[in-house]
Amino acid sequence: MTIFTSVNNFYLAKARVLAKSVKKHMPNSIFILILSDKLPVEFVLNDEPFDEVITIDNLGIPVENLDMWIYMHSVVELCTAVKGQALYNLLEKHEKVVYLDPDIVVLNDIYILDNLLEQYDIIFTPHQTVPEENDQDVVNNEICSLMHGTYNFGFFAVKANENGKSYAKWYRDRLVKYCKDDKANGLFTDQKWGDIAPALFDNLYIWKDPGANVCTWNLTHRVITKKNGRYYSNETPLLFYHFSGFDSGAQLYMLGYYSKGNPVLYELRDWYTKEINANGQLESEKMICYYNLYSDGTVVNNEERKLFKSRMDLQQYFSNTNPYEKKGNSYYTWFLHDKEVNKRSFQTKQDILDELNIIYNSRSWRFTMPLRRVTSFLRKIRLNFLPRVLNLW
Repeated sequence: MTIFTSVNNFYLAKARVLAKSVKKHMPNSIFILILSDKLPVEFVLNDEPFDEVITIDNLGIPVENLDMWIYMHSVVELCTAVKGQALYNLLEKHEKVVYLDPDIVVLNDIYILDNLLEQYDIIFTPHQTVPEENDQDVVNNEICSLMHGTYNFGFFAVKANENGKSYAKWYRDRLVKYCKDDKANGLFTDQKWGDIAPALFDNLYIWKDPGANVCTWNLTHRVITKKNGRYYSNETPLLFYHFSGFDSGAQLYMLGYYSKGNPVLYELRDWYTKEINANGQLESEKMICYYNLYSDGTVVNNEERKLFKSRMDLQQYFSNTNPYEKKGNSYYTWFLHDKEVNKRSFQTKQDILDELNIIYNSRSWRFTMPLRRVTSFLRKIRLNFLPRVLNLW
């Protein structure tokens, strides 16, 4: 079985801990690191727990301008967007492919996936598998899943048959164009696409094992224990645990809410903290992603990236350029020159209301009021009266 994860250098320590846990419990597996970054100077593959490292420029992302495509993604969006192409490529060489987020740790062997992939082509794990029982848990977990996706794409498994490869191509194509953290428009990187996948692809299995993908979002119905040095979830082997939100502090906060004082969960967190620190966490945290820097080493500003990804005209005009370059006819030069013109893209709500008031009080707005009223009246006739006439006819 082949397992891969996707990171930039900031998550390198976590990826090492994940890879070592995989090798401990599944020594015959292959572990591949997908890196959306430049390899650190001191990186030596033979000293790492990875069997192979594939950088983003070697994935073959199907876009005309790779630098521009990368530029339009935040760090999290980028490390997610490449997962589809990586899966698509790996299924050409490997029979069974599993993805695990870098903040996951394997705690028992998961060779059960070998058997499941003999029977099924695609495997997902849902965030929740049991209905919540009180309103706060509905809000924290079920409504959160409605916003972020029913299935947690910190894990998936796919078989290299026709159906599995068709899914991988679809997943790749969607992520190339639509891997965005844009919940207002129904997107949260790759996870919302998973919601419709069971309707589009047959032989997709929803894996509800209580030991699979355990995290704070499903602790309301999973009791974690430890016996003879092994972890269990609802008295079945705890296969892999997901430390989602570890860096932001959300994991610790939600653990306090859902652990019910279970010392085993805090012991597991303490162990994980020590492991990532021993594998270079303090060094990894200091690394700035290569693709978050301009050619002169200055950091890409979120406003600069946000404006570029929202404007098709800018993307077309600068389509043959590298947005990371600052000199010459570059996007950065244009942004600085026209910063005042573009200021409206970053206004507060009050700024917009003030500007609307200016428009509404202008002579041109008052002068055209009768025309707008006539237009509105005619529109109502067209929408309400005309369909009835046509129906009678």
